[in-house]
Amino acid sequence: MWVAGVSACWGTRAHPRPSQGRVWLWDRPGTWAASLVAPPGWSRSFLLTPPHPCRPAVLRPPGDRRRIRRPGLRQGSRPAGEEGGRAGLRGAFPPRHQVGPWRHLRERRLHPQETDAPGGPAGGMIRDAPHYGWGVAQAPHSWATLADAVQNHVKSLNWGHRVQLQDRKVKYFNVKASFVDTHTVCGVSKGGEETLLSAEHIVIATGGRPRYPTHIEGALEYGITSDDLFWLKESPGKTLVVGASYVALECAGLLTGLGLDTTVMIRSVPLRAFDQQMASLVTEHMAGHGTRILRGCAPEKVEKLPGQQLRVTWVDLTSDRKDAGTFDTVLWAIGRVPETASLNLEKAGVHTNPVTGKILVDAQETTSVPHIYAIGDVAEGRPELTPTAIMAGRLLAQRLSGWTSDLMDYSSVPTTVFTPLEYGCVGLSEEAAVARHGEEHVEVYHAFYKPLEFTVPQRDASQCYIKMVCLREPPQLVLGLHFLGPNAGEVIQGFALGIKCGASYQQLMRTVGIHPTCAEEVAKLRISKRSGLDPTVTGC
Repeated sequence: MWVAGVSACWGTRAHPRPSQGRVWLWDRPGTWAASLVAPPGWSRSFLLTPPHPCRPAVLRPPGDRRRIRRPGLRQGSRPAGEEGGRAGLRGAFPPRHQVGPWRHLRERRLHPQETDAPGGPAGGMIRDAPHYGWGVAQAPHSWATLADAVQNHVKSLNWGHRVQLQDRKVKYFNVKASFVDTHTVCGVSKGGEETLLSAEHIVIATGGRPRYPTHIEGALEYGITSDDLFWLKESPGKTLVVGASYVALECAGLLTGLGLDTTVMIRSVPLRAFDQQMASLVTEHMAGHGTRILRGCAPEKVEKLPGQQLRVTWVDLTSDRKDAGTFDTVLWAIGRVPETASLNLEKAGVHTNPVTGKILVDAQETTSVPHIYAIGDVAEGRPELTPTAIMAGRLLAQRLSGWTSDLMDYSSVPTTVFTPLEYGCVGLSEEAAVARHGEEHVEVYHAFYKPLEFTVPQRDASQCYIKMVCLREPPQLVLGLHFLGPNAGEVIQGFALGIKCGASYQQLMRTVGIHPTCAEEVAKLRISKRSGLDPTVTGC
């Protein structure tokens, strides 16, 4: 994610000690950007003189005006900076991501669904074509073409970000930064030149990076992560995906959809943070469509064989029996680590969770230091979701610029797992609802349905399932909605607003569905689990 700082500065020069009003934000451990905050109606122009090594930056506004600084091109930081720009913020952004020193890396942070969501399903559409009367031969897949298309897409996104920053008069700096004290950071340029930057308020949003299991021999030397997948010059070939996260399942589903031999190794349970019945259906569908699932297994060693292949040794945690297999690629998807180590947070007095390394924050995104904030993946207890970081960054920028006092509401945040059969959800899982309210106070309505697009090609719809978790007492407030099927993200996005606004089961059942759609099945959930009746939908 990114780090950002907001404050106002009076006068014509930035001093080592912050004056009121200036804001700094940064987007990567060690990167920063500056901006000028001015309330609506104030002039937004100012002059930024080039900073000197180890000296404070100099802001020279025309007259007596406020200033603000904002940082890097991250999904949370950019909207925050743009929102600040609308309020009169002007300044700079650091690079969004890096691979090694000084390389911009928006691309490697893109998840599979952001770059190739249609790629895997496209193969299924070709296979279905004969059922619709199209005599289409199964064509081989070109990894090089896909990778090139993804990289071009990323370049266009980066260009768009640059244009938006220029349009809002945001100055862009490519430096690495770390705290010197509670109000000061030191930015280091590629050439080693240092610049001290001070601000009244600082916002941290450096996010996280995929975790490598460094305790496993050969993991770092021979494995890759989702950040690297679309930068492989050749097809990953036979692939072992290690992990049970949504990134692991999305990557595995994509590769299987492209016709590659793909195995997922899961240590415990898949999608631990999600409804476990839905998670089981997701993996059942993947297994039924070609993805090999190794459950209860943990890798112990990765070795490189002659001919570039990799030999992976693992242990079955139930029987303690060891096994091994040969793969072309090993992809680690075992979680993420926050980007906090290089920020020198201890010098600023910012507290972190000693176990997770994430920054402790309150409802206002404030850290243990009142003028330092943290948002996005780097903050403890926050959903690791891009749209959440974007909204949190936007609201924080608005609060710091005085536009609003609204806080980010982290309850009932919708999300979707973009596996071959998409799983979208909003609100509580069945397990969480029972734990919070008690089983006797929870009613679950559900249905197995068959999407219209599955009928002609005779696709297997045995895992297409909907679950609505409600309070049992009238009017049966909806606590959570879970949808497994085509376009789950589109379906859940629409219902998320109603659930966020306190929709009841009765209200949804009085909603007229649009026929023929998958979403209309949500408005037809009449059978509860407690009834014991068959929930399979028969007919329209």
